[in-house]
Amino acid sequence: MEKNLFTGSCVALVTPFTEEGVDFAKLEELIEWHISQGTDAILTCGTTGEASTMPDEEHLAVMKFTIGKINGRVPVMAGTGSNDTKHAIYLSQYAESIGADSILSVTPYYNKTTQEGIVRHFSAIAEKISIPMIVYNVPSRTNLNINPRTLQRLSEVPGIVGVKECNLPQTPETRALAGPDFQIFSGEDGLVVPMLSLGGLGVISVMANIIPKDTHEMVHAWLSGDQARGLALQLKTIPLVEALFCETSPIPVKEAMNLMGMHVGACRMPLVEISEAGRRMLSSAMRTYGLI
Repeated sequence: MEKNLFTGSCVALVTPFTEEGVDFAKLEELIEWHISQGTDAILTCGTTGEASTMPDEEHLAVMKFTIGKINGRVPVMAGTGSNDTKHAIYLSQYAESIGADSILSVTPYYNKTTQEGIVRHFSAIAEKISIPMIVYNVPSRTNLNINPRTLQRLSEVPGIVGVKECNLPQTPETRALAGPDFQIFSGEDGLVVPMLSLGGLGVISVMANIIPKDTHEMVHAWLSGDQARGLALQLKTIPLVEALFCETSPIPVKEAMNLMGMHVGACRMPLVEISEAGRRMLSSAMRTYGLI
């Protein structure tokens, strides 16, 4: 059986920007805060980290800085996905060379592919690295679903150990086909407990950027047998999650962090500032939760 990459909450960490580039001092501050708050693992350069607007030089620098500052204290997952297989291999090999514990690779977007192409794409990446890979199934962004039978095939590829799954309804079939050793993590903050009930190990989370302790506790309470506590925490987060996704992520979560005084800066274009209606919804949910 493969060792679990992590159990609990992996924060999909935002990247703090200034007009000049990455605010590395703030990034270090966020890393230290998450470790002190009990975050179980850290994803760098994922969707929430706005890797899609980072040139390669910056992408590589953020991964290297994050891995170096964490220095083995918690597992680090590096976002290295691309719709260009060769580019994904390049990013993944670099992540391995600087000490990433695993990579997260998104389903090819825009040009898309077939289910056979999905298998070949991820297999080609896995063949070129020796660290574990999690595939990221997020049809709302890629317009391409990884079907359960495709996930079954991917589970048989050496090095591909699991999935960050945003398509909950297909998870029972995936679990049945891919078997108990295939690691499943929720990609939806509002559906963590349902995913745990289907054999999930945790969540790769946006909301953990602002409620790391509760996100960690939600998973560990459920998995340790205190399902009432885990469910209560999940239900408590629902209005907050709705607000965090009222507009394209990570627009709301960065606004939330700034409202909390964390000063992480703005999103990069084409993402823009949150609307007034979105800000009101977000502020209300944060006040109710006790964050501001």
